Amino acid sequence: MESKYAVRDCFLRTILPRRCSAAAARSFNLKPSQKQCWLVFAFSLAAYLFDNSVLAQTASGVDPSNHPVDQASRRRNASDRVEKLRINRAITSPALGPAPRPGALLEKRAHADRAAQTSRQKTDDFARYDNLREKGLWFNVPGPADTIDQDKGGVRSALAGVGIGYIGWTQNSFANNLLPNAARSTIANQLYMGQNPTFASANFMIVTYDLSQFGISDGQIVLGVEQQYSTWDRPGPDRVGLNTLAYYQTFFDRTVELKLGYLRNQNEFTGTLFGGITGSNMAALFQAGMSTNAAPTPAINLKYNFDPRLYNKVSIQRSISPDGPYVQITENPTGLNWSTPHAGILLVDEAGYKSKAAPGVPDTWLRAGVGFNSSRYASLTDTSRRREDGNNFHYISADRQFWQSDASGTPSRGIYGGFSMMGAPAELNRISRYYELRLYARGAFDSRPSDLIALVASNTSWSKFAVDAALAKGQLAHSDTTAIAGTYTAHLAPGIYAGVGLSYIHNPTSITHTHQTKHALNLLLSTLIFF
Repeated sequence: MESKYAVRDCFLRTILPRRCSAAAARSFNLKPSQKQCWLVFAFSLAAYLFDNSVLAQTASGVDPSNHPVDQASRRRNASDRVEKLRINRAITSPALGPAPRPGALLEKRAHADRAAQTSRQKTDDFARYDNLREKGLWFNVPGPADTIDQDKGGVRSALAGVGIGYIGWTQNSFANNLLPNAARSTIANQLYMGQNPTFASANFMIVTYDLSQFGISDGQIVLGVEQQYSTWDRPGPDRVGLNTLAYYQTFFDRTVELKLGYLRNQNEFTGTLFGGITGSNMAALFQAGMSTNAAPTPAINLKYNFDPRLYNKVSIQRSISPDGPYVQITENPTGLNWSTPHAGILLVDEAGYKSKAAPGVPDTWLRAGVGFNSSRYASLTDTSRRREDGNNFHYISADRQFWQSDASGTPSRGIYGGFSMMGAPAELNRISRYYELRLYARGAFDSRPSDLIALVASNTSWSKFAVDAALAKGQLAHSDTTAIAGTYTAHLAPGIYAGVGLSYIHNPTSITHTHQTKHALNLLLSTLIFF
């Protein structure tokens, strides 16, 4: 009998392994009493070990450490120990006492069958939630198998029975500059993350309603809320508000995907976040109008799938404020307003090739996109000029799996490399270029098949017009910021992740700096909990 537990990519893009367990059929024959009794003992011991193994597998549920290769190894080791014990007993103990009653082993076998059936039922219960995950995103939201509550109390099952699914998570991060003379400041005057010990928390709840039960192909309604808090609010002030309100369905056998409503397109395009506390800096796209988790805006997204790998995705989105996410959230904290001052329409188009890992087939994702914004931006070449439209951005990203460490079991495990390049006009955007190289490993250790190790190097080029304006005022200014970060994200238990890392940053502030803020060595800590 065989049962499989699969949990797919999550919003951190941390890959959880597919767990396969198989119980080999056991048989025995009762021999005449003149046969050596050690044979009976060996079969009894084997049945006992098998029985307890099945119970342990059932109790562990979706424990990612129960990898199929590891299980096979444990079964071989257990078999070797039983064989060795059988030989030793044959040599040293020709008689071990009376054999157990014939019905005992049959009862244990029946008990093992019931345990395996329970395990299969649990797998089926988890699989039936797949259709209730939010659709249309570039990542797969974790299912109940990778949550701390799973289906305790039967609440998730009861809601799924009427077509309702949910996922919630809390993401908490901490950064602190470890270098001496870090130029600590008051919170109001803080210039970068980590200058003072900086804590940030973002909490989400997403609820979906399945419309396919009414004959709408893959139909789904999504409602999400978000709460965020930070000791340094420069990236965005504290808020409680809408995260998403969306309608989704497909056409022509999933060739066309439609999603509309209040969307956060950072989760629909580019695919740059991964590994918990490590990820690309999407500020280059946010400044040009792309909506975020904390700043959803009305949008219509349409994706055309030429085949299972090749696609093109377009969006007509109400731009966030041309003055940036901070102003957008300040002027529209709940996210329910249709627009904000000076905001226009953002058009985004992304073409890509995406192939998931399979035995002997490496994971590959290539994508490139452009955006055009009609919002009215303040000019950086001449601050006395009136606002002007015509802002735009472009990007290209690629990720490729170089080596599969467990191709036959969990092919997504292995070593990956990737890069990202983003650009926007220096006349209207403070960030004119962003470059990133990344190297990361999923499941590098057999004992930790769900962990992620990442090394990321990036360079941010600032608008030459903004730099020249700062120098003209007699300020210390820099033309770029360079950073390198190494992180380790551990999957501690179903639904629980923790990360630790170090990030060295040359010129951590935006454009202007002081002699004390030229360098930073940030300690990075994070937790991510799904429920």
